[in-house]
Amino acid sequence: MTGTRVALVSGASRGIGAATARELARQGWRLSLGMRDPRLPEWADPASVHIHAYDAAGGDLETGWVTAATARFGRIDAIVASAGICSTSTVIEADDDELDRLLEINCKAPRRLAKAAWNALTASGRGRVIILGSLSGKRVKHAGAGLYSMTKFAAVALAHGIRHAGFDVGIRATAVCPGLVDTDMARALEARASADMTDPADLARIIAMLVDLPNEASVAEFTLNCQLEEFY
Repeated sequence: MTGTRVALVSGASRGIGAATARELARQGWRLSLGMRDPRLPEWADPASVHIHAYDAAGGDLETGWVTAATARFGRIDAIVASAGICSTSTVIEADDDELDRLLEINCKAPRRLAKAAWNALTASGRGRVIILGSLSGKRVKHAGAGLYSMTKFAAVALAHGIRHAGFDVGIRATAVCPGLVDTDMARALEARASADMTDPADLARIIAMLVDLPNEASVAEFTLNCQLEEFY
């Protein structure tokens, strides 16, 4: 499929999602931005940026978003599932309600979004799915990361499952797994200075590169870190 490509970005009002949307727009993508508080960003051109009210915790809202984006642009070439929440509970302290909320936003919503956009991604011939995982989906760093890690391990597995399900129709999926990124969520959890965390704009450039790669350059996982760890 030729022409200007279209990406859906969840969690686009702040942090990684906002930075990714801005970078994709800079590179010429048309965008549909999923936001709990839908407001056109100051950098956005209304002719090429569509805003949709979307809450990853809202249940089955993904089909409506995909329908609206398709009606606006006629195609979907990529989804970037960046909406997410964190927890500092251990796996023993947490109750099922907290775990269910984390799973709903970090795992179930991205799966529903990929499912809703599947036919459009297939029609693209080079559909791309970015699942925002985390290094917490690669290792459990401490007890307080345990519950969050459960859901991010699942998010990484989701990306692999999508990659397998869609490979023969040109869909490629990547689990992007950063360490600490300079966002509101990370700053609420860490005393580390902003300058010592990964800049969301740098992560956005990586995501833009991943969705631009050809079918013959499939990247299953992309990990990055702002600090030295044994394996990351």
